[in-house]
Amino acid sequence: MEKPGRIIALRPGFSFPRNIEVAIGKFLLPAFCILFQSLLMPPRKNTWVLLLLLASKIALQYCVVSPQYDPHRDEFLHLDLGHHLAWGYLSVPPLSAVEAFCIQWLGNGEWAVRLFPAVFGALTILLVWQLVAAAGGHLYAQLLACFAMLFSSYLRLNMLFQPNSFDVLAWTWIYYCLVRYIQTEKPRWMIWLGVALGLGFLNKYNVMFLVVALLPALLLTPQRRLMATRPFWYGAGVALLIALPNIIWQWQHNFPLVHHMKELNTTQLVNVTASGYLLSQALFLFGSIYLWIGGVVALFVYPPFRSYRALGWSFLFVTGLYLLAHGKSYYAFGLYPMLLAFGSVYFEHLFEHGWKRYLRPLWVLVPVGLLAWVFDIVYPVASPARLQLQHHRMQRLGLLHWEDGKDHLLPQDFADMLGWHQMADLALSAYHKLPDSVKPHTLVICGNYGEAGALNFYNHGKMPDAIAYNADYAYWFPKMDTLSAIILLDDEPDELAKRVAGSIVKEGQVTNGYARENGTAVFTLRELQPGLLALLRDKATATINEYEARK
Repeated sequence: MEKPGRIIALRPGFSFPRNIEVAIGKFLLPAFCILFQSLLMPPRKNTWVLLLLLASKIALQYCVVSPQYDPHRDEFLHLDLGHHLAWGYLSVPPLSAVEAFCIQWLGNGEWAVRLFPAVFGALTILLVWQLVAAAGGHLYAQLLACFAMLFSSYLRLNMLFQPNSFDVLAWTWIYYCLVRYIQTEKPRWMIWLGVALGLGFLNKYNVMFLVVALLPALLLTPQRRLMATRPFWYGAGVALLIALPNIIWQWQHNFPLVHHMKELNTTQLVNVTASGYLLSQALFLFGSIYLWIGGVVALFVYPPFRSYRALGWSFLFVTGLYLLAHGKSYYAFGLYPMLLAFGSVYFEHLFEHGWKRYLRPLWVLVPVGLLAWVFDIVYPVASPARLQLQHHRMQRLGLLHWEDGKDHLLPQDFADMLGWHQMADLALSAYHKLPDSVKPHTLVICGNYGEAGALNFYNHGKMPDAIAYNADYAYWFPKMDTLSAIILLDDEPDELAKRVAGSIVKEGQVTNGYARENGTAVFTLRELQPGLLALLRDKATATINEYEARK
């Protein structure tokens, strides 16, 4: 049941959950007012303004997901990596596993899951603040850029425990270090750039697109001379040293990344069109599109930015690479913090004198107003049933378009955040029904990594860890000598299950019509044929061999 007592409504049919109302009324609105008052403060007293921005960012991240939603499908996989620390995985490099391990150490609660992307988002805002200052901007430009970051789709990016949040942080960190090295030519900035690149590589291989774009971008400008300096190669060496353990892991496993990319291309990237990619870029930061486009223009035409023209070329090269590779729209989101920073400095200059200075508050307020207009449909703050009242609006904005190329009832991310708790409860109930003598010899098999990850998140330590025959789970087949029962999650038992089990009992199924996993059922398989355990283990081995392109 939804609680009564709504106090804030954006339009008929929508209102915020009570916890979000409290956060907005007691913290965020006062903070918003204080930030505007800070425009009158002397520069030397603005450190606390930055701290308030960072605190607001973290607080907002805890307000954009209603408790009615579970963690996301991909979050469950990344969280499960923390139980299997290694230097590499099929789906992602190892940094996410380290973060997941820390989340487990913090108690594995959903608040801890939200913490890491929120902190990475706050650190990105910190770098944007510093980048604006490095580019010659003052307090107005810093607030303009940080408000564009704070009240934007980065809220959505930072609401999920995925590598994307650190990816954006790493790109921004690399750009900041490059700017500081161009300004000072102090070797430490290239060393830090190498650290940012190395950690970015250990987080998501996507950062290599930035590297590939920056090299020709530097060659097209006078900054090509930096590539002949020792610090440049010191930084490259640091990055390689940090990334080396994962590169060795990939080599030892015959580069399963290649299989992952081929599978991604045939199942998802094939549906990405150039027009869809470009439209997504425009919509992503629609509330501040004037700033980042202004940043691109300024990097080529504004004389004080002449030394940073390579950054503008890098934007064009990255865009071209993703268009050629059919990259997903969010792959390029690491570009925009840098563009917002330079665009804000340029806008501060354009609206510095005369009557135009009175327009300054307008540019700060635009992203806030536009976010408020779409807040209820781009963030999971309303129940799925309430979101149906905005179905046509979401469809017009393309929010209902999934990776399969079709429109559905909810945005794909929202549908991937429903039904998991019910599924885990059904599986745990099925396990508890087994005789005590059978429980130690039970295998839990799921149809995909989301199902396995959800069971291991909610039921870890309460029942055997679940596996699946996709993503990284094939590597984690449990060590067991005897198999007495199988708990199977799937729409229906496949032909193999029907052939090897003398008894199949359906325990229940997910009944949330809005969930992507709606209809997924839990079955208990007993009276298993001899030799089944070896057959299932061989299947896992065959899956691994397919990943690693081995015979």
